[in-house]
This record gives sequence, structure tokens and C-alpha cells, in this order.
Amino acid sequence: MMEQPHDLTVETPRTWERPVVCVPVLVALSLVGGRFASFSTEANLYVFGAGGVLIWLGLTRRVQGGPAPRRLGSGAVWWTLPVLVFGIFEGATFFAAAGDDFPTFSRLADPLLEDRLVRSAAWLVWLSAFWGLVRR
Repeated sequence: MMEQPHDLTVETPRTWERPVVCVPVLVALSLVGGRFASFSTEANLYVFGAGGVLIWLGLTRRVQGGPAPRRLGSGAVWWTLPVLVFGIFEGATFFAAAGDDFPTFSRLADPLLEDRLVRSAAWLVWLSAFWGLVRR
């Protein structure tokens, strides 16, 4: 009997990690999340619950991830600048309680998020991005 080399074996993802399963689950979770009013107690609990489960999945390595990048590309540094400016601006206006005179971006997005379909689409984007991070 001839022994096969280990290079030929490929580990298949678990059934619940395949796109045919996880995409409908993310869509269903998004539709549920879209039913809650913005900044309501139920919506906040749902955000913390869904985010907590995804963080737990990522930290416990229950999901097969791809290989980690060796190092970040040179363009990644330039992405930190707008993220940092946005974070400082959002945090300063939130803690200063500027109100309607100088609203946060979250407050500016509220009219868009009044529609359940738009809120569900935003949920789908958030969950998909978070799932992508868990898979890394």
C-alpha cells in the first residue's frame, strides 16, 4: 500500500459555515433586526447579542478561518486616517451632546433608518462584515 502525501488532503468547512447555510441565516437575522426601532432597548439587546455571539465564535476559533495575512499592505495605513478622524469626530460630538446644532453621523442616518427595509439592509451589511472578520 502506498501512503498518500499530506499535501493532497483538504479540510472541508463544516456544514453551517458554507455560504448556502450562512447567507440565509444572515438574511433572516437581518430581517429580525430590521423590525426593531432604532436605538430601542430591543434593538440594543439584539446588537449586543448578535455581536457577542460573533465575537465568541471568533475568539473560540469554532469557525475555520483563512490564513492570516503576513503583514498589512502600505495602503492600509491610509485607511486608519479617515477611521481615526471619524472616530474622534463622532466621539466628540456624542460626549459634548451637541444636539441638533452639530449632530453625529448616527443621528444624521436616523431618517434613512426609519424604513424597515433599509434598516434590514444595514443589518445585513453589518452582519456580513462581522462574519467576514470572524472567518479571518
